[in-house]
Amino acid sequence: MRFAAVIVAAGAGRRAGGDTPKQWRSLRGRPVVLWSVEALRAAGAEQVVVVISAEDRDHAAAVFGGLPGTHVVLGGSERIDSVRAGLAAVAEGIDAVLIHDAARPFVTSTHVRALLAGLEAAEGALPALAVSDTLKRAGDDLVVSGTADRAGLWRAQTPQAFRRPAIEAAYAAWPAGEVPTDDAAVLERAGGRVQLTPGDPLLMKLTYPEDFPMAETLAGAARITRVGQGVDAHRFGPGDGCWLCGVLVPHDQGLVGHSDADAGLHALTDAILGAMAEGDIGDHFPPTDPQWKGAASDRFLLHAVELMRAKGGRVLNADVTLICERPKVKPHRAAMRARLAELLDLPLDRVSVKATTMEEMGFTGRREGLAAQAVCTVETPA
Repeated sequence: MRFAAVIVAAGAGRRAGGDTPKQWRSLRGRPVVLWSVEALRAAGAEQVVVVISAEDRDHAAAVFGGLPGTHVVLGGSERIDSVRAGLAAVAEGIDAVLIHDAARPFVTSTHVRALLAGLEAAEGALPALAVSDTLKRAGDDLVVSGTADRAGLWRAQTPQAFRRPAIEAAYAAWPAGEVPTDDAAVLERAGGRVQLTPGDPLLMKLTYPEDFPMAETLAGAARITRVGQGVDAHRFGPGDGCWLCGVLVPHDQGLVGHSDADAGLHALTDAILGAMAEGDIGDHFPPTDPQWKGAASDRFLLHAVELMRAKGGRVLNADVTLICERPKVKPHRAAMRARLAELLDLPLDRVSVKATTMEEMGFTGRREGLAAQAVCTVETPA
C-alpha cells in the first residue's frame, strides 16, 4: 500500500513551556518534529507533509531544507484547518495517509506496519492503549462525584492511518464550526470503520515541561545503532597520482577503475550501504554503466548518505584504513579526514583515516595495487 504522512506541527505548544514551540525544541540534539519525519520516511512513507504556522517558516527552512521526500505547507488557526491543508498537499497515487502529531516523536516502523495492516479491513486505524487507571469524576471544586466504568475505554494515540478517499470525504463532510477531538472522530461521524492497533507507551505526547526530561531518557531507547563494513581494492596503472578518501595524492602511478578508483571512498560507501542493508556499491552504480566512467567517487558516497538520511539515519563515526606500501598516506591524512568530515557532515573527531602495509606480502606488498577497509556506525529509528 502506497502511503504518505501528514505531520501537524502548526501549534504554539505553550503548555510545554519555553520560548520555542515544543515541536521545534531540541531532543537529543535534533528538533522534536524531525524525529517523526525521519521515522516515517524510514517506515516507507513516499511523502511526508509537515504543516506549520507562518511564524515557523525559518524553523522549517533550517530543519527541512533539502530533506528528500519532505514537503512543508502552511496550516490554519485550528488543527482541523491544518489537517485539511496537509491532506490537500498529498501527491496523487497515494492510497493511504497517516496523520500524526509532531509532539509524539517516538513513532517507529513497527507502529506503521500495524496501522497499515489495520487498514486491510477498515477505513481507519489508530494505536491505542487500554485505560488501566481508575477514572473519577469531579467538579471545579475537585470533590469526587463519581467513578467512571473504564471497561471498553482506550487511549487513542497517533499516527492514525486512513484510506485516503475515506478520510478526504469525511473531512469534506465535517460540519463547519465544530472541532473534532482527533482525526478518527471525523471518520467515525462519516460512518467509517476504525480498527484499533497495539498502542505503545513510547508514543507519549510532549505536553508539559516535565515531559521533556522523560523524553530525553526515552530517546535513547527509540534509536538503534547499526555497524557497516566495506572493503575495496584497485590495481595500479599509468598515471601521476591517485584519489584516496577524496584527495588527489601525487604518485608515479594511478589507480585503475571504472570511476576514479578511490578505494577509500568506495569502501566507506559500502560500509554505509551495508549498515542500512541497501546492498553494495555495484548495485547502485554498476561498472557496466558508461555514465559512471571516470566519475568522482564522492558522488557514490553522497548517494549512500542520502539513502541513509531518507530512512532517518545518521552516521555517528567513520574509520577508514588504507593498505598500501606506496604512496605514503600520512602527509595527506589530515586533508583526507577533513574531506570525509565534509562529505559526511561530521565533526572531525568522528572521522579516522589510518594506513598500514602488508610487510611486502601479497599484491599490496608487491605494489601491484592498494586496498581499503572501512567501518562506520549509523544510528537509525528502531
